[in-house]
Amino acid sequence: MRHNRKRNRRGFTLIEVLLVAGILAVLAAFAVPNLMGQARNAQIKIAKAAVGRNGPIAKGLKSYKFDMGNFPDTDETLEVLFQKKNEVDDERYSGPYMDGTFEELLDAWGKPYNYRSPGEVNEDGYDLWSAGPDGINDEGQSGSDDVKNWIER
Repeated sequence: MRHNRKRNRRGFTLIEVLLVAGILAVLAAFAVPNLMGQARNAQIKIAKAAVGRNGPIAKGLKSYKFDMGNFPDTDETLEVLFQKKNEVDDERYSGPYMDGTFEELLDAWGKPYNYRSPGEVNEDGYDLWSAGPDGINDEGQSGSDDVKNWIER
């Protein structure tokens, strides 16, 4: 008789498996939203660091201005920061001012940064912003989720 009990008790019952699956589902329901919020916050921090005064784009723009005397015009775009010296017809140019390629210069959501020089907000410099989490370019307007290189007043 004891031999039969051991043989019948080899695996988990359906109720035990469903109970464990239910517990895991409840835990996941609480954990996933918290993790998603952290991922969004991390992306925003990455974008803020990139467009900030000490970010890699700002450093490239400052180096360009040091050599050329001004920031690239809006028409030139940020692409000029990646050009090699022999690709530019100006003796003052000593680029490239950024590593990689222009096509790789994307925000945390995989979209290109927006650049305007002279700036409308930073009139003596440039405006640089990311379209933010929603991916809609609100031209850096107040109330949007765009990540900007200026402080709202």
